[in-house]
Amino acid sequence: MAQFRFTRAPRVRLRGTVPVTVQLENKRQLTAKLHHLSITGGLLELGPYVDERSKVSLVFQLGAGLLQGKAELMFPMRGGMGYLQPFRFTGFAAGARQTLEVQIAALLKHAIGPNHSIALPAPRFFLDSV
Repeated sequence: MAQFRFTRAPRVRLRGTVPVTVQLENKRQLTAKLHHLSITGGLLELGPYVDERSKVSLVFQLGAGLLQGKAELMFPMRGGMGYLQPFRFTGFAAGARQTLEVQIAALLKHAIGPNHSIALPAPRFFLDSV
């Protein structure tokens, strides 16, 4: 039987330093803070939580570029002054995915230094021996 191993996308921790505009399907806008980010999604800090599976548009400044993407929100968790809500990207504006990849790589390189490599642990699966 073939075993598949999935490598998680590299993540950067932003600790709420990046403001995000979240636009709901009804065009209402909320302000959030970005805590974690990867090419596949991230973690937002919101005042009021948004229903799970809600489709939203996100706009945020990362590095020199303004990034726009579509996302689906996941189950909110109570945290700090509001809610922490994970999301997964479902689409990007033209060129935004490439910009995001470059910015994440730059942030990771800066975080670990130029003379170190990134070593990501392999994910554990239920079939692996403990």
